[in-house]
Amino acid sequence: MEARDAELKKELDATLHARRELGEEYDSALVDSFLGKVEQRLDGTIDRRLRRHMAEQQMVVARGARSPSPVTDSWGDRFGFGVISLILAVPLSAIGVVNAGMPGLLTTWAGIVAVNIAQAARGAVFGERRKERGPEWDD
Repeated sequence: MEARDAELKKELDATLHARRELGEEYDSALVDSFLGKVEQRLDGTIDRRLRRHMAEQQMVVARGARSPSPVTDSWGDRFGFGVISLILAVPLSAIGVVNAGMPGLLTTWAGIVAVNIAQAARGAVFGERRKERGPEWDD
């Protein structure tokens, strides 16, 4: 177990111990405090990764290589987008039905279908550009 994980475990144990001592009326404050600490940890981790990634890109550019290529669209991204859109379709459909009945439901699903078509078309365009450009190492 890493030292950072041990620190977070200590924080969780302290939060649970405080909950037992203070009672349920302080639950939300204790949870907010703990989540704030977790968020700080995540922000620190993301900042470190972003700085490392930016430094790597700067080194590549400084060595005279071409600038890094943009992130390409993959099957996993498209699949994830489809799954997320279906998950979000449930509450959006409910909101559409409650507010406007059947026309609201139809409008909601038309929007969901349009967003997924746009995402699929975007992926197809990136795929064609990659084929035209050829393999990355031929540049």
